[in-house]
Amino acid sequence: MADDRPPADRDQSRLDETAERTVRQVRQARHRGGQAGRIRARQWEVTLVISVQAGLAAAIAALLAKNLLGPGSHVFAPAAAVGTIATAIGQRARRTFELLGGVGLGIIIGDTLRFLLGSGPWQTGAVVALAIAAALLVAGKGGPLVGQAGGTAVLIATLAPMERGLELPRIFDALVGGAVGLVVVALLLPINPMRVLDRAAAPIFAVLCEQLAELAQAMRERDGDGTLKVLERLRGTEGDLSRLHDALSGAEEVVTIAPVRWHRRQHYHRYARSADHLERLLLDTRAMARWSTTALQYDEPIPPELPDAMGRLGQAVAEMRSECKVGEDPQRTRRLVEECAELAGQASASGVRSFGESLVTGLRTAASDLLRAAGSEPDDANRIVRRAAGAGEAEIHPPVRRHLHRARPTRAARARRRAHLAARTRNDGRAGLPAGERPAR
Repeated sequence: MADDRPPADRDQSRLDETAERTVRQVRQARHRGGQAGRIRARQWEVTLVISVQAGLAAAIAALLAKNLLGPGSHVFAPAAAVGTIATAIGQRARRTFELLGGVGLGIIIGDTLRFLLGSGPWQTGAVVALAIAAALLVAGKGGPLVGQAGGTAVLIATLAPMERGLELPRIFDALVGGAVGLVVVALLLPINPMRVLDRAAAPIFAVLCEQLAELAQAMRERDGDGTLKVLERLRGTEGDLSRLHDALSGAEEVVTIAPVRWHRRQHYHRYARSADHLERLLLDTRAMARWSTTALQYDEPIPPELPDAMGRLGQAVAEMRSECKVGEDPQRTRRLVEECAELAGQASASGVRSFGESLVTGLRTAASDLLRAAGSEPDDANRIVRRAAGAGEAEIHPPVRRHLHRARPTRAARARRRAHLAARTRNDGRAGLPAGERPAR
């Protein structure tokens, strides 16, 4: 039909398609730019909070060490406080205990070997090597314990011969610094755990919504390169998932040790369960992008219901974030998920091949994972998706209904049936007589 149009109409149609595609790309670029700006602003906010926490902890640790531990240069107290604050969120309590353990291990090994071997350059090397080896055996990997064990062993091996009594001040400095760091994190300036989680999950929600919409559009246009670009973009989300895991660890630490955030514990546990299913949904979407690319490469039929179901799934992801963020019951999310599953059932009944059927299965799995992320129980989520998909299949191929009433037999059939019953009754009667009373033939 397109070839029957005049050349001017065909050129105008191509120009319209190009303009529409350009407008869509400009909107997507603006959307990505806005999201990048918001992410950078949130990163600056986190940086500012950690900087203020570190500065406050260093000042308090230096003040306490000066007033409580007596005269001297108590450098290690503010250093330990800053080391506790500046570590990754979610590892501060563990880092503090590792720091204290490393200091104790370095002091024990340094003093023991200095007493046995004496002091000197090669003795310093031996002390540090043994302290690092012991710390690695204890920790199993590098970290604060290993670093503090090596650093303390160096101080003991080099400065102890010239300045007596380094052991106890260093232990007390470590205790004061670590304790101040934890107090600042838990009591004075605790972060809002839900804001941290929301910031970490925002890029994943954005990627899912955007890429599901682009995948649906590429499937409608049978654009294999477009589906491949979506697949590559989804494969590049490992960093976002890693940041989400770090945020979950940090939020768990805050709701555990900060009394002012204890009321957020229940909310945190719900968010953590949702984040687990959100990660599964991202993997489901990646698999669907791969199957879409392969289906187009093999020139399989793509019913229009398939890209429509993809679009509904992306809308459901956006609705789930907005509803769960304000604590609403995710009714709109469930409705969109049901529409997605129903369209997937219609696509399956319309006729798909192997990779198209894999797409249908992936859509149903993703719909179930999204319902679980919204708070539904696994059995309820599977039942909702199964019922909606069955309803979609029934719209295309209604089930065959059995006849409720059998056809009335004809007169001849009734006569044959009566004759058959009479003959069977006579035979049964003869067979029931004793042997001596049977009639002779």
